[in-house]
Amino acid sequence: MKRMIFATGNENKMVEIREILGELPLEILSMKQAGITADIVEDGNTFEENALIKAREVCKLAGEMVMADDSGLEIDYLNGEPGIYSARYMGEDTSYEIKNRNIIERLSGAEGKERSARFVCNIAAVLEDGRVIQREAYMEGLIAKEPAGNGGFGYDPILYLPEFGKTSAELTMEEKNQISHRGKALEAMKKALKEEEAGK
Repeated sequence: MKRMIFATGNENKMVEIREILGELPLEILSMKQAGITADIVEDGNTFEENALIKAREVCKLAGEMVMADDSGLEIDYLNGEPGIYSARYMGEDTSYEIKNRNIIERLSGAEGKERSARFVCNIAAVLEDGRVIQREAYMEGLIAKEPAGNGGFGYDPILYLPEFGKTSAELTMEEKNQISHRGKALEAMKKALKEEEAGK
């Protein structure tokens, strides 16, 4: 069975990845499982660029099929901030509690649709022959007036989802799996890889 390395060391993320991509004829490994370490500088200007940077760097080391993702929060009122710098927004040592409070304060004058925001996930796959497939997906909502919920991480407590009447951090895992930006991107990638295999 062919191997595919997903450029992450996050084992919680790997659970979702294997759950969705598991029906593909691939052995899906994390970088740690593949014995690969890499200090990758994500200096792209978009989620798409950063996902591809990670995938190509790991592919150089692995010499086999690699996937990588980049994701974050975009807020319309803040002209797309935090954007691709979501994890580094306000500095690596600043807690998400402080980051979330800062975002809510910056949106103090915004109402209704002005508070529109979305989690974005772009996934890049570098195939064995060097060709690239990329897919992107979103989980859309509004920035809440107050953080709520303990599920998820990062900005989950401030992304309010009107269709559920609660924040992303208040969803059950089953609810979140239905609308997850990463889950949707993985589903799109699975479909693309199946089509790729069928076209050979």
